[in-house]
Amino acid sequence: MKMLTMKRFFKLSAVALAAGFAWQAQAADEAALIKQGEYLSRLGDCMACHSLPNKPAYSGGLAIDSDLGTIYSTNITPDKTHGIGNYSEQQFSDAVRKGVLPDGRHLYPAMPYPDYAKISDADMHALYTYFMKGVPASAEQPPETDLSFPFNQRWGMLFWNWVFTTDTPFKPIGGASAEVNRGAYIVESLGHCGSCHTPRGLGMNEKALDSGEDKFLSGGSLNHWDVPSLRGLPRWNEQEIVDYLQTGRNDKAAVGGEMTSVVEHSSSHMTDADLKAVAAYLKFLGGNPALPARNEQAAQATEAKLTAAKNLSEGERLYLDNCGACHFVSGKGAPGIFPELDQATIVNADDPTGLIHTVLAGAQQPSTAKAPSTLAMPGFAARLSDEEVAALTTFIRQGWSNHAKAVTNDQVADVRKSLQHKE
Repeated sequence: MKMLTMKRFFKLSAVALAAGFAWQAQAADEAALIKQGEYLSRLGDCMACHSLPNKPAYSGGLAIDSDLGTIYSTNITPDKTHGIGNYSEQQFSDAVRKGVLPDGRHLYPAMPYPDYAKISDADMHALYTYFMKGVPASAEQPPETDLSFPFNQRWGMLFWNWVFTTDTPFKPIGGASAEVNRGAYIVESLGHCGSCHTPRGLGMNEKALDSGEDKFLSGGSLNHWDVPSLRGLPRWNEQEIVDYLQTGRNDKAAVGGEMTSVVEHSSSHMTDADLKAVAAYLKFLGGNPALPARNEQAAQATEAKLTAAKNLSEGERLYLDNCGACHFVSGKGAPGIFPELDQATIVNADDPTGLIHTVLAGAQQPSTAKAPSTLAMPGFAARLSDEEVAALTTFIRQGWSNHAKAVTNDQVADVRKSLQHKE
């Protein structure tokens, strides 16, 4: 009898031990999945749109200005009343990839579901696991989006989706390297780079959704800021692209506008391998003509006149008084610290709004793991009049090798008014 009891004891112990190991393995797998989902959420830049300072992460409430009106981001924590805690995995996937909520309502494409449609099933599962088990629930109730007629008729998005979106999964580029295709997947799906860097059509739709079309990532406009083309990036090498995305700065440029939050919340958290893959893909694309070569004669003439500081125009004088200490008479700035002005995209944009905005409001680079120092440019709205800002920005847009149109007083006044409206 004792022998049978001992055998049974050892058998039960073995079963319990095996169950324990299985539970530990399952817990380890889940922890790894949560960690992967957290990383994918960074690739998707979910934090930037669904979080506010001094509020719980992912609890929503960000006001997103659009051509339709103000759209407020939603609470995507696992709270069962105010968040997504009752979503099944399929309902979560439908919201992210199709823009359709469990109750059948349609999201507005301020949520970049036309791009997220290419997220793989495996990545979607990891994201769901992270948001359900890795994010603390929050009972925050963001403001309701309340657009005017006819944009408040969400059922109309059914037809918009039918015309302008696709459920075609990501397709690797034939003949491209594994690194390029990894970059393509990030850019075309989770990174949703096309939502800003691809031109929009009359229906406010992205004119292209992948690299199979030349318009994809060929530049656009966002809140009157010219958004540059990413195809080929002829002025930057791959390392400069990596540096910009990782730190918000490189030897030629510094981040500004909407890209500031992208770097802060998303690209600065990417692995070196993924950043290099994105850079390789963007260089692989090509398709846009290279920028004109730097006009050395014109650049030297501007530098010489600023150095001599004689017979200056108002714009030249204002530049020396307010900008020269950081950007220098050469307009080249300091590599990795102060951006170049000569041939800079924001300087030569067709619409000068971005440059005017930067002069009036200033700019601040984000603090990142690889570049923790926060470098700030002061705003000059209180110091310079509309006429002075127009003269200054006109000089910058036409000095050195730059060849952009002059800035008018009215253009400055409009940007100043928009800044005051946001205060």
